[in-house]
Amino acid sequence: MENIEEVKEDLITDDIHPYFQYEHATQGQRFANLLIDNLVMRFGLGYVTGIAVGKIGVLLFPELMYKLSYDTATLFILAYIIAIVDYLVYYTLSEKLFRGHTIGKLITKTRVLRTDGKEIAFKDALLRSLCRLVPFEVFSGLGVPWHDAWTNTMVIKVRR
Repeated sequence: MENIEEVKEDLITDDIHPYFQYEHATQGQRFANLLIDNLVMRFGLGYVTGIAVGKIGVLLFPELMYKLSYDTATLFILAYIIAIVDYLVYYTLSEKLFRGHTIGKLITKTRVLRTDGKEIAFKDALLRSLCRLVPFEVFSGLGVPWHDAWTNTMVIKVRR
């Protein structure tokens, strides 16, 4: 967020800072977003990309894929890498292409904006996605989530 002096100056001149013009999403809405989006990623996108990577791997590297089928540690690492890529792709593309929405946010009628009230850019969406990968970031949702604070974004209720 901008520095406090700029916010005070806006308040003195009777201009309301964009951060305060919107009704912010509740913790319940944000939790529902997390739950819905993770279900979509794990059971939708994760299934599709797992099958695709497996089929492409068998076509291009059959011996390697055969060896991997017996090496559970390496297979687990490969699945973890696929999950991280899915996570980054899902959140980044959804939030940018759908103008601040993911499937969870569409259902709960919320969206992401920058704290200055503008629509998020691709860079903002990517940084939000990367911030979500920080260990224990999910627990920051008890206050202002780190992926909001670190990227100067906010989740608001959509007015309809």
